[in-house]
Amino acid sequence: MIKVRAANRNDIPAIISFQLSMAMETEGLELDKPVLEQGVTAVFDDPSKGAYFIAEKDSEPVGGLMTTYEWSDWRNGTILWIQSVYVKKEHRKQGIYRKLYEHVKSLVLEQGSPYRGIRLYVDKTNVAAQQVYAKLGMNNHHYEMFEWMKEF
Repeated sequence: MIKVRAANRNDIPAIISFQLSMAMETEGLELDKPVLEQGVTAVFDDPSKGAYFIAEKDSEPVGGLMTTYEWSDWRNGTILWIQSVYVKKEHRKQGIYRKLYEHVKSLVLEQGSPYRGIRLYVDKTNVAAQQVYAKLGMNNHHYEMFEWMKEF
């Protein structure tokens, strides 16, 4: 059975492992591990930065994601951005991401929730992920994402 829960500091090693694997698999990037460790820890030090959620199977972390926040004046509420999604290879196609997504969606649907919706971005070449998101009822009808990142 798959259980989704809020991550805690004990999950930091698993989250770091997920992120290192995801960056290599999706973008061929080898992340700077000390920078990543500081970045993950910063979320636990300052919850206004975001929150991690862990999917467990038999008490083993098998996947996770992070949510961050975007204020929407149009909706007078917060949009949850799903980021840093990862499911271990041997646990894919078992509904683990679906459980993580449903957990986040339940936060939006709670009575009195300050959350107004969910957004995420996906690499244009990651067709498998796009199909999963579409199956869950998400769409990409409105926006294209542009970015600029400082090199370090």
